[in-house]
Amino acid sequence: MVAGFSFWYAYNMNTLLSRITIDPGVCHGKPCVRGLRYPVETLLELLSSGMTTDEILADYEDLERDDLLAVMAFAAQLVRTRRLQPVGP
Repeated sequence: MVAGFSFWYAYNMNTLLSRITIDPGVCHGKPCVRGLRYPVETLLELLSSGMTTDEILADYEDLERDDLLAVMAFAAQLVRTRRLQPVGP
């Protein structure tokens, strides 16, 4: 990786992730976008159902493109694991 890219990537990821908030008083403490009561989970479901970012942004006018990028960055952070443990017998 190029050194400048590594810095930009880390800075950009931190900037995006700062858009995700967790507040026990908002949506029962689920991760949301900027405290707006848009749970990360709901936006991921919309994206995975095939809606484009432009369609989501048209439906939810108070969301910004970087909010959707933050949702995907948050999901990427959650799935980073060192190893998976089998569940069950």
